[in-house]
Amino acid sequence: MRVTPILSGPAPRSPCAPFRRPRQPVQFLTDSTRFILVDTSHPGNVGATARAMKVMGFSDLVLVTPRYADVLAQPDAIAMASGATDILERARIVATLDEALAGTTFACATAMTPRDFGPPTRAPRDAFAELARSGHRVAFVFGGERFGLSNEHVHACHLCISIPTQPEYGSLNLAQAVQLLSYDWRQALGGFPVVERTRTPEQADAAAVAGLLAHWREMLVQIDFLDPAVPRKLMARLHQLVNRAQVTTEEVHILRGIARQVQKIRGPRP
Repeated sequence: MRVTPILSGPAPRSPCAPFRRPRQPVQFLTDSTRFILVDTSHPGNVGATARAMKVMGFSDLVLVTPRYADVLAQPDAIAMASGATDILERARIVATLDEALAGTTFACATAMTPRDFGPPTRAPRDAFAELARSGHRVAFVFGGERFGLSNEHVHACHLCISIPTQPEYGSLNLAQAVQLLSYDWRQALGGFPVVERTRTPEQADAAAVAGLLAHWREMLVQIDFLDPAVPRKLMARLHQLVNRAQVTTEEVHILRGIARQVQKIRGPRP
């Protein structure tokens, strides 16, 4: 029997039919996004999937018939979750894709190659820009590590997402695929603001630059690199170099510290 992913509302008549006017702001769709892993073999991939989801702000994880019934508590899963164990604790294990899709309204299968029959295949960014405005409760369905999704699973979805890769080698690790798609989906939903983690360094003013150049002139004379009688525009060139570099106040302190150390080692000029 063919699995029907739509449990509420009419089925779409065409690939474009599911895309509707938004019923609520895009940012409210975040928690309704579901990630479904079907026939997962390796506990580490489950943990890494949880981590990939949490990094992008998603939390709804459902597993369909994983290889290990206790996969969510396996040491490899917990280790690879790396701080996202709360996603594992809330995750559910179900027996069928039909159960996993309950409550969602638009299912996206993931497949490396398109099927001869089934939903249309699109690249993530092309499809997500449109899907993010639809108001749907979206589910992303990922197949197992060895064989991917079966035709039956793919046919149960509205859309097939294929990540563009090099033709000669398009095999992606399961958790890597989750990370790529969750990032693109987050960006389609509006992304996260960039957090400024470092302060903008203070650029040195003219007085600080003049003090630096005077100190360096003194040091260069002391080590016999600069002849005051025949300067040959050395200091003018150094001035231009410092201006191009747009040195900061901290960099001025470093450069003057170097000059002091050279003077200390060289000693006073005879």
